[in-house]
Amino acid sequence: MLSICNGYPTHLYVAIMFYSPDTCAEYGNFQTMGWWSIDPGACANVYSNDLEDLNRFWYYYAEADDGETWSGPFTAYVTDQAFNSCVGIGSTDSRIVGFREFDIGDNDDYTLTLTP
Repeated sequence: MLSICNGYPTHLYVAIMFYSPDTCAEYGNFQTMGWWSIDPGACANVYSNDLEDLNRFWYYYAEADDGETWSGPFTAYVTDQAFNSCVGIGSTDSRIVGFREFDIGDNDDYTLTLTP
């Protein structure tokens, strides 16, 4: 299980990306999901299965109500509405964001806390 917690003083919206060849083989092997709405001090369960069974490297992107972002060099299309898609599938109502990588090691469960 992957949980993301909000250690930032304002509300966050979070998206994740992960290696998913069973679901997205014909579109580049990576799946994206979002948006989880997380209040300050709260956590959201963003993936319920064992993490390490897929890959030890996962990716996230987050936006705060005050304009702060948590981004990185791994780009993918996202929409402003809730989504569950493969990286190689674009749409006319999407935008590109950069995801940050994090290493879960050999853990089946992991909690990531986003801080300033």
